[in-house]
Amino acid sequence: MKPTALLLLPCLLLGCSKPQESAVHDVDLAVINARIWTGDPQRPWAEALSANQGKIVAVGNNDEIARAGTPKRTIDARGRLIVPGFIDSHLHFIEGGQQLASVQLRDARSREQLVARIKEFVATLPPDAWLTGGGWDNSLWGGELPTREWIDAVTGDRPAWLSRVDGHMALANSAALRLAGVDRNTPDVPGGEIVRDANGEPTGALKDNAMALVERIVPPLSAELRDRALDAAMRYANERGVTSVHSLGSWEDLDTFDRAADAGRLTVRIYGVVPLADWEQLRDRMNGDLPRSSEWLRIGGLKGYVDGSLGSRTAAMLEPFEDAPNARGLLVNAEEDLYRWISGADKAGLHVMVHAIGDRANRILLDICERVAAENGPRDRRMRIEHVQHLAREDIARFGRLGVIASMQPYHVIDDGRWAERYIGERITTSYAYRDLLDTQARLAFGSDWPVAPATPLEGIYAAVTRRTLDDKHPDGWVPEQKVTVEEALRAYTSGAAYAAFEETIKGTLAPGFLADFVVLGRDIFSIPAEEIRHVPVDMTVVGGTVVFERPDDL
Repeated sequence: MKPTALLLLPCLLLGCSKPQESAVHDVDLAVINARIWTGDPQRPWAEALSANQGKIVAVGNNDEIARAGTPKRTIDARGRLIVPGFIDSHLHFIEGGQQLASVQLRDARSREQLVARIKEFVATLPPDAWLTGGGWDNSLWGGELPTREWIDAVTGDRPAWLSRVDGHMALANSAALRLAGVDRNTPDVPGGEIVRDANGEPTGALKDNAMALVERIVPPLSAELRDRALDAAMRYANERGVTSVHSLGSWEDLDTFDRAADAGRLTVRIYGVVPLADWEQLRDRMNGDLPRSSEWLRIGGLKGYVDGSLGSRTAAMLEPFEDAPNARGLLVNAEEDLYRWISGADKAGLHVMVHAIGDRANRILLDICERVAAENGPRDRRMRIEHVQHLAREDIARFGRLGVIASMQPYHVIDDGRWAERYIGERITTSYAYRDLLDTQARLAFGSDWPVAPATPLEGIYAAVTRRTLDDKHPDGWVPEQKVTVEEALRAYTSGAAYAAFEETIKGTLAPGFLADFVVLGRDIFSIPAEEIRHVPVDMTVVGGTVVFERPDDL
């Protein structure tokens, strides 16, 4: 921006009757005739905006934007709603892109349907390829866990390794178990479970840490296939209005992101996160060969685990499950290891985010966060707990008091709400406690957990606002007292998610100087019935002032 243009900014924001001609400058993009929710508390609504070199120059009314200069492109929004680009604060980007090309079992509603889909997909694979992916959900057919006998007949000697939808359990066929050396004599794994039949033989289902017995022999993706997975993931995200993601993955994922950034191929901004146990490796890389840090790709987060998932009954609970009185879930990592990793990473100034599902897991993690903060002294650490699904009531206020961010995925509410009460009974009153967390001054960041759930922010907003389960059995909402407003949910997907990555000064809000990332919606989610939000189309997605997705007019 020219120096004279800086002098014009107060006029652009407040309106000036006689702008100086010398202050007029060209802009790359102007949007007019819009209904813009800026996310800026000082000026929440506007009619138009302009952008230059990837950043917003001005936000105001049509006349103010016209005075900002002659744009290279003008978008007439025709009264449509524009919001800041959605930020998905929790997903697994490469894995999601890979699963787009894998066998789809997410909505298989019976054993027969699951087996039929596997049989059909196997016919498309090369002879030596593993069958992976899946995302099966046994709750859709009554809860019975699948076994290797279900799929052996259609997979034969081809190894198969098919994940449950939550990623905390997977099914191996007999060929995969043989290659992994897993049999009746294989000992149980701490923090995991080899599911066995009445005779002690492995059924093929492995939970949490036991999954490593097979995962260690699954062939890794080639760099070419990883690049393809990233491209597919970016297309998927842009079509759904996602402009930034926090990708919780591996070092190989970071290499993939680096290649795309070097080639100028990124259409989604990425905050890359690696395993918490590798904190020393990340510390050394940050202090030595600095990782990439730009408006497109940043590295610096660490992701760990306390427990498993509710659907797999591996979430760590304070009291036993209602339907399994001898089980209270499991701890994937020992408390002393979690403390050691979190404390070390925090001392190194790194950003810690840890998975906790059950009320016991969340309490353990809050205790560690509080201890580490007291020992290491005050700083802007922004520790995050990922999922925060089930809380003891007395722990809710600790998030706001400790400054721990609740990184949550609303789609899980309308999915898990179909069956969670059978597992934990009356404890559901503090499950996905969005309202209580906000009311006690906690910060929320929303995401999807893709590919566990779809990376569809509008469905997430719908879920947080209505809490209507996927089976439509809770028309007034599942635990309705925990609903939030449209604006509160939208903030959690924009400025709240930006804050959760130390990026609230550059994204999540439409204001001068911020990145020109925004979404044009086909309907106004503030004015339509909340039940219709999930069906609102994304008409256009803009990242850095460039249109990366535009819905065809005939759709």
